[in-house]
Amino acid sequence: MLLLKLSARDLLTLSSRRRMVPHLAARWAHFRGSQASLSERSAWAVSLLELAKDLVEADRGEIEMIVECAATADEPDNGVEPRLIDVVLIGRHPESQHLSVQLVELKQWSTVTRLEAGTAEFVGTQGMVHVPGMGPKKHPTLQLRENFELFTGKSGPLRGITFECGGFAYLHNATDESVRPLLDVDAPTGPYARTYTKDSRARLLRDLQKHFTQDGSESAAEMLLERMNLRNTPLLDAMIKSRGEDTVFTLRGRQKKVAEDVLDTAARFLGDPAQGAVVLDPRRAVFLVTGGAGTGKSAIGLQLKADFEAAGRTVKYSSGSRAFNGAMQEHVGYGDKEFRESFGYFSGFVTPPDPPLDMLICDEAHRLRDRSTNHYLPAEKQGTQPQVDELLDASRLTVFFLDESQSVRPKEVGTVQLIEDAAERRGVPVTRYRLQEQFRCGGSDAYVRWVRDALGLSGNEPEEWTPDGLMHIEVADSPEEMERIIRTESLAGASARMVAGYCWPWTKPRGKDRRLEADVRIGDWHRPWNAFSESFCENKTVPPSKIWSVHPGGLDQIGCVYTAQGLEWDWCGVIMGEDMVWRDSGWVFQRGKGKKDAETKIERVRVPGSFDPKVRTSSLIDDEFARCVRNAYHVLMTRASRATVLYSTDDETRAYLKKLVGEVHLHGLRPTWENLPPSARVQHQSRPGRNRKRKHKRGTTEQNGQRALF
Repeated sequence: MLLLKLSARDLLTLSSRRRMVPHLAARWAHFRGSQASLSERSAWAVSLLELAKDLVEADRGEIEMIVECAATADEPDNGVEPRLIDVVLIGRHPESQHLSVQLVELKQWSTVTRLEAGTAEFVGTQGMVHVPGMGPKKHPTLQLRENFELFTGKSGPLRGITFECGGFAYLHNATDESVRPLLDVDAPTGPYARTYTKDSRARLLRDLQKHFTQDGSESAAEMLLERMNLRNTPLLDAMIKSRGEDTVFTLRGRQKKVAEDVLDTAARFLGDPAQGAVVLDPRRAVFLVTGGAGTGKSAIGLQLKADFEAAGRTVKYSSGSRAFNGAMQEHVGYGDKEFRESFGYFSGFVTPPDPPLDMLICDEAHRLRDRSTNHYLPAEKQGTQPQVDELLDASRLTVFFLDESQSVRPKEVGTVQLIEDAAERRGVPVTRYRLQEQFRCGGSDAYVRWVRDALGLSGNEPEEWTPDGLMHIEVADSPEEMERIIRTESLAGASARMVAGYCWPWTKPRGKDRRLEADVRIGDWHRPWNAFSESFCENKTVPPSKIWSVHPGGLDQIGCVYTAQGLEWDWCGVIMGEDMVWRDSGWVFQRGKGKKDAETKIERVRVPGSFDPKVRTSSLIDDEFARCVRNAYHVLMTRASRATVLYSTDDETRAYLKKLVGEVHLHGLRPTWENLPPSARVQHQSRPGRNRKRKHKRGTTEQNGQRALF
């Protein structure tokens, strides 16, 4: 958890626009589930700014300030709220060049007195002082000591690295004399026990210069964010790194709880696979995990798959997305046979396995269909019962991951209620979990909430975007500008793609060379959709749709929700077409109409709007049409891990988006590859050769300081 990560200079700029305190209060309410107190808001509005001003005056304005930062990398397992550090200052030490960190306790106290022995207040108050109007309070350096021990300990983000770390309390309203009990010879001592007042401000400025270089803070902050689990390895890259290892992902907080519960149930229900069983235990269980985009659903599923395989159990990973499965096979390097043995589709269980699988993992379960159908298969291989029932019949333990706000087609029926009803009919218990912590979009839950508010999915009044140092968003003035940004980042080394709402016809490849038609046409800017094909096109330079998201040749085409869902890139350019436009005070949803070009016989746009054949049909009621379109843009706008570039083909909508995004080009905040510190320029993993054998080790192991879950 953290509320904000900005340099001191950027924090002052944000505050000057009156956007800092509302942003911090909203983040606080999200994490804490309650409103920030008046004293908290006052500390942000006053004390935080005083510290930022001091950093700028000390010529350390580029030092990164992480506000309300959790003292440990993981959430406490006992349900207790995490300890928060008022501010973590992070940069490089001028002498050692090591990571330099200062933990800061901000206090607005102006007067402090000793607690008198013999008074009722004094009993059991060692290390306490009296603050007028507030009563007994712990010496702030004692709080710092506790935070220091956590932050630098085995659960803290600094574990295992070389660093310089200290801390101080800052009472900017007080004089040395007015808080004498905090400074006397019996005050706590240690690297975290310095106390500054307005009398000692000059010493504070000198000390800040001793602790930090003028630059290098962004690189240090990126390292800390990664160690706090806010900068995560992209899912497919993590899978490449994990080939041949037991542990795919380091699960955190609620993710770990879900995985451990599933594994505990497996141990009780399934027994030891090495010993076998004369009579199978008939008990079954269903686990239902919900959470928004980027909350780590797929990470849990893929980790569970690795753990079950390592234990010698039968497991299959199933999805409703051809793009996700195709990207997994292409990018990670599975051979065809190996992939079919490990991965599948929801429609592949019309005939249940015999014996049933130990576990079936159903990712993107919001894409469940009413029935399993395939036009290329004979009638006897078509589903005759609800698809969810087929999945429940296929395994003894079934894990469903879903996000109902990512359902983008009318026939996608996967909901919590559908799964719970199906399990109840079978008498199978359902255990539900809700994931909330954000691991995509730079770890910025604020960005995800902003997207939901902007699209009208949350019911909340949308507000202007507040830069938080975790995620960046901007609005391009033209498709050419958007493409230039995306191409520049891709060529520099970032992963990047352009996607669009389904607002243009989609032509199949034509001619012997299977040439793509430039269907996405905005003025003089014409680009093709990703290939409407299962094989390579244009002399094998254009990838098929299922691997468009990861193949180098995919940058030249525009993707859609069906080829982007479940995937992510550093930068994502999103074109909003005229299926969803802003008019006066609300969103308007439009169905498009086409016409044949007289010369080429290719369909073009006659009436702007949706061209998705499954969505624009007149048989779909308006409310359901609007839901599908909103959800599609929600998916597209949450594919980036660092920056989203928006462009709308509609002038009024583009103006509205610019108003919502506001002025975001603050100093150094645009996470271009050039602006990123070297430590954050992580080249994406290259695709390994296919059919590379994986190694599995059975039993509980310790790897990289993390417990493997089987």
